[in-house]
Amino acid sequence: MFVIGTAGHVDHGKSTLIQALTGIHPSHLPEEKARGMTIDLGFAWFSLPSGREVSIVDVPGHERFIKNMLAGIAGIDLALLVIAADESVMPQTREHLAIIDLLQIQRGIVAITKCDLVDRDWIDLVTLETKDLLQTTTLRDAPIYPVSANTKEGIPELVAKLDELLEGSQPRQDIGRARLPIDRSFIMSGFGTVVTGTLSDGALKVGQEVELILAQKRAKIRGLQTHRKSVETALPGTRTAVNLSGISHEELTRGDTLTIPGWLRPTQAVDAYIRTLSDILRPLKHNAKVTVHAGTNETLGQIRLLDRDQLLPSEEGWAQIRLVNPIPLVSGDFFIIRSTETTLGGGNVVAPFAKRHRRFSQPTIDRLAILKQGSNDEVLLQSLESNPPIDLKSLASQSNVPLDSALHAIASLIDTLKVIVLSEQPLVASSIVIASSTKVAIEKDVHHILASYHREFPLRQGAPSEELRSRLGFNSVISTLVIQLLHEEGAVVISGPSVRLPAHHVTYTKDQRLLVENYLLLLESNPYSPPTATPPGTDLLSLLIEEGKVVKVSEAVVFSASAYREMVDIVTSHLKEHGVITVAEVRDLLNTSRKYALALMEDLDQRHITRRIEDKRVLR
Repeated sequence: MFVIGTAGHVDHGKSTLIQALTGIHPSHLPEEKARGMTIDLGFAWFSLPSGREVSIVDVPGHERFIKNMLAGIAGIDLALLVIAADESVMPQTREHLAIIDLLQIQRGIVAITKCDLVDRDWIDLVTLETKDLLQTTTLRDAPIYPVSANTKEGIPELVAKLDELLEGSQPRQDIGRARLPIDRSFIMSGFGTVVTGTLSDGALKVGQEVELILAQKRAKIRGLQTHRKSVETALPGTRTAVNLSGISHEELTRGDTLTIPGWLRPTQAVDAYIRTLSDILRPLKHNAKVTVHAGTNETLGQIRLLDRDQLLPSEEGWAQIRLVNPIPLVSGDFFIIRSTETTLGGGNVVAPFAKRHRRFSQPTIDRLAILKQGSNDEVLLQSLESNPPIDLKSLASQSNVPLDSALHAIASLIDTLKVIVLSEQPLVASSIVIASSTKVAIEKDVHHILASYHREFPLRQGAPSEELRSRLGFNSVISTLVIQLLHEEGAVVISGPSVRLPAHHVTYTKDQRLLVENYLLLLESNPYSPPTATPPGTDLLSLLIEEGKVVKVSEAVVFSASAYREMVDIVTSHLKEHGVITVAEVRDLLNTSRKYALALMEDLDQRHITRRIEDKRVLR
């Protein structure tokens, strides 16, 4: 199934031609029928002589409704440019054709309508003017057919040519991540919420869960229709109506995207390659405010030119577009940029989640050029080098590379040591991968973090693992994998709950060593009832605990390690012989006070050596 989109000036007969082709008038609004003018998108369908089913999206031709035209023209397989014989080329003829060219729509056909109103010589003049108009566009080779919807002259030939042009068209790719940019949302009596759009990149099935990106809601597909026929599966490239449960019509608007859950998210900044039209009245300057139209969405944005200060008419260049409202985009998506009154140009997304770049940076421009034109290996590597560690499925989605191709490309990059897989083999969609260059940069960051920590806390064995994971800024799983990799490579040492640099070793100063020796002697002077005076500093005490020289059983009570082991032996021996013990009995066994006996037993409870039952303890 294929989708044809109309284009052309207002009142040039687009809707009337569609009715002649299909038997269906595409208008659906009462106001459109009353005024005889298309205001919003219209839809129709028919079968070609070959049996191919074709959807037609009818767009408004009036300049006031250009944003509606832009919502309908994206995603079509073939453009049907309509030019009225009695008026020839008009302003919106040129603007619509320019949009077709900017969106890189390669297949097209021109219908010169209302041929019953003029003579043959005039038709020939309009045909010549049309050929001149097409010369510098993607439709330069488009055939031109004079037709009349009233007399049906030329209609059979037009239909036959449409069939011929679509014969060589490849079916839309199915990369397993269906996207339906929504162009209509409404309530259907007896069914509920329905959305429509042109499906791309994957199939939809009745019963599957889907996500509405801008609404930030999930829903379930109750039913699917194509050309008002119910289907179990809708394939890429089809005009599709989706009946949803679990979401209300009021939560959905044109511009949202329906897709499979978990991979697509809106972005507020994209890197792109853009081109201006030849007839813009003034240059497009750095930091210009524009309206961005992508798919069925539109939002205000700011153009940051990366390789020049302005774009003259018909010039191309690199830009970063910062969007006022985040919208869902992927690499390769085309878009149009407009001022309040006219189309300025357009382009395609190269990196959908762009970081702010320094302008006039050749390495940045080189990287973007690879993302635009490189092989899968080059695109994935460049994308990975500008990303933190990421799962392969998300990387493939952001880079607009089919998952199977991404798996093959990443495997090749791993073999050549350009990419490292952090999670266990075999390589699968959920595998976490990192560019080798990114790993080197992270290793430098970790070294800096740990070196600073060691300088600040020289008496600590290392930085707490949780603190280091937090400083890296990744999620907990990825941070843990990165630290483990650095440990395996010898860049860091994991020691229990802390991480240190291999060269870091704790050493006492002369004064600290004297202080520690005196403190240990103090503890040993009355081992089971040691003094609870202030210990020799928090870091020194922590170090003594880590070295196994003392045991802290409560905030106020610290025992020497040897005394602690002796007390545990005495208590456990008693329990093995008698089965139970009380705090009072512990006090008497150790010839200590209740404070020390209670602190000891609560510590043994926490270590799961004993278990409390009412006022007694038993061995676990």
